[in-house]
Amino acid sequence: MRNIIVEELIQKPIEQQDIEIVERKGIGHPDSISDGIAESVSRALSETYIEKFGGVLHHNTDEVQITAGESDPQFGGGDIIKPMDILLTGRGIAEVDGTKIGLDRIAITAAKEYLNEHILNLCVETCTVVECKIGHGSGDLVHVFGREDAVPSSNDTSFGVGYAPFSETENIVMQTELMLNSPEFKKKYPEIGEDIKVMGLREHNKITLTIAIAMVDQYIDDLDHYTNVLGEIKDIVLEETIGYTSRDVEVFINTADSLDKDNPSVYITVTGTSAEMGDDGSVGRGNRANGLITPNRPMSMEATSGKNPINHVGKIYNLLSNEMANDITKHVDGVQQIHIMLLSQIGKPIDQPKAASAQIIPTEGYSLNSVQSEVETIMDSWLADISKITEMLVEGKLRTF
Repeated sequence: MRNIIVEELIQKPIEQQDIEIVERKGIGHPDSISDGIAESVSRALSETYIEKFGGVLHHNTDEVQITAGESDPQFGGGDIIKPMDILLTGRGIAEVDGTKIGLDRIAITAAKEYLNEHILNLCVETCTVVECKIGHGSGDLVHVFGREDAVPSSNDTSFGVGYAPFSETENIVMQTELMLNSPEFKKKYPEIGEDIKVMGLREHNKITLTIAIAMVDQYIDDLDHYTNVLGEIKDIVLEETIGYTSRDVEVFINTADSLDKDNPSVYITVTGTSAEMGDDGSVGRGNRANGLITPNRPMSMEATSGKNPINHVGKIYNLLSNEMANDITKHVDGVQQIHIMLLSQIGKPIDQPKAASAQIIPTEGYSLNSVQSEVETIMDSWLADISKITEMLVEGKLRTF
C-alpha cells in the first residue's frame, strides 16, 4: 500500500494572487546550454549501454560547466576572439566484463551534436573547446544497478515537486520563448539568436514581459535594421499573447540598449549566445524540470538534466510529479489547482515513496472528498508504472529544462 496523501491546499489560486513572477531561460542561455548538453550526453550513454549491455548502467553527467569566451560583435559580422570552454564531468561506466565503450568519445560527440543542432550560428569546431573528465561510478551505486529486482532502489533521499495547470502568465512566458526559438521563426528572422530570456510579471491584471534577445550580428546591417527587427518582434509577441489572456500585456525587449546613433550599445552577438563573451553556464542553475522558474509555485533546487534515468529520484520524481499533476487536471473534474510532492528514501524501491502528497484547490462547487479517490488512483497508477518515465527520457520525449 503506497503512502498517498491528498489534502486541500489552503491558499489563493495562482490567478487570484496579486503578484506573479515567471521566468524562462531559452535554449541558448548558457545555463540552458549546460542543461541540454548534460541531458544529451546522458541519453547517448544510455543508448550505448542498452545496445552493448542490454540496459542502462550507472552514470550521472549533470556536471557541465561553460566558461565564456571573448568576442567582438559588429554590425554586418564580427569575430570570436577566444573560444568558450565546455567541461563535461560526472561519472559513468566505461567497461563491463572486459567489454569497453569509448565513454569520452561518446560524451564529446553528443555535446557537439547538441550544439550543432541548437545553436545555429556557432561553429563548434572553432568556437568551442569541449573537454571530457567523466570518471567511473562508485561501487555502491553500481551495485544498485546490478540487482535483479524489477524496481530499482532509490539512489538518494530526495524529493520532487510538480504542479498544474500553468497560469496565463506561465503559458505566455513559455510559449513566447518556444515561438521565438522555433525553426519557423528563425527562418523568417535569422537575426534572432537562441539566447533568449523571458521574464514575466503579472501585477493584478496587467502582464509585463521583459525579453532579452541575443541578436546575431552578421544578419544586421546597422542600428536602424536592429531596431526595426525588434519592433516587429514586439508586435508579434503582443499579438500571440491574445491567445492566452484577456489581460493587458506590455512587452519590453533588450532594455539595456543605448540607441544613441553616434555611440550605440546594443545586444548583438556573433553566435547568438552570450556564452561567447562573458556569461558562464552550469547545469541546474536555470529552468526547473517543467521548463520555468516560478517563485509563486513549489520548486525543487535539484538539477534534473544529466542525472541517470533509472534510479536518480532527483530526476525521476521531479518529472513524474509534473506528469501526475498534468494528468490529474486533465482527467479529474473539480481540480482547479494541484501541487504534487514525492519523497524518496535511499535504498527503497522508487515506486514506493516515503510520501506521495497531493495538495488540491477544488473548483467551486466541488469538495476534496469528491475528487480524492480519482486523484489517488492516478497517482498510484503512475507510481506502479514508474519505468515509463525512464523510457520517455531515454527516447528524448520528456523536457528536463
